[in-house]
Amino acid sequence: MKEYGTNVQKLVNHILTVQDKNTRTKYAYLLVELMRQVHPNMRDSQDYSNKLWDDLYIMSNFKLDVDSPFPPPSPDAVGKLPKPVPYNTHFLKYRYYGRNVELLIARAISETDDNEKRILVAHIARLMKTFYQNWNREVVDDEVIWGHILELSEGLLAQTVQAISGNSSLGNLRNNNNNRSNTNNDRRGDNRNDNRNNNGRQNFNGRNDNNGRNNDNRNRNDNRNNNGGRNDNRSSNNNNNNRNRR
Repeated sequence: MKEYGTNVQKLVNHILTVQDKNTRTKYAYLLVELMRQVHPNMRDSQDYSNKLWDDLYIMSNFKLDVDSPFPPPSPDAVGKLPKPVPYNTHFLKYRYYGRNVELLIARAISETDDNEKRILVAHIARLMKTFYQNWNREVVDDEVIWGHILELSEGLLAQTVQAISGNSSLGNLRNNNNNRSNTNNDRRGDNRNDNRNNNGRQNFNGRNDNNGRNNDNRNRNDNRNNNGGRNDNRSSNNNNNNRNRR
């Protein structure tokens, strides 16, 4: 087998030459562990250990005689093609509804309780409308869905559909989703505008505070300058008085 390489095949051939069965069994277990390390990515697969032992028997041409934990595979099963899976032959008039919707309608027809039948038919109608819109990418009227139910049930659910079609609104699933998304977007936009307004108010207040501080600093400087001028006048008057005394 190519996935294990030539060296593993040589080890298998060597095990076949060992005369003692216990020794062959010991070597077979060691070789299986080696094969496990060659393909570590296959450990998560189902029946992984069984597959390794089957591969060991296949590489020995089914001549290996050891005490393995699994029975050896049949030589006839090797290389045999799997049985073909038959194609689904169910006739589906509306393929986008699928076979399960038809089974649900058959279950609703066999329901004896009228109240349970109405609830079941209402759920089936909502499910069919979802499938229809996902497949056709367009808005569908409720009357179309009720007509499909009558057609698929061959008119056996006519009384139930007539009883609930006028009182039960399936709703527009796409419009509801769009409205929800638009509402969320509007809320986000309002929150962003509020944050911008708050930031603008804070900046405006900060500017006013800075302007007020600047005005205070200017007034203080003006007062200091005025005081400096007064001190100069006082010093000049003192000098004049001293000269007059002399």
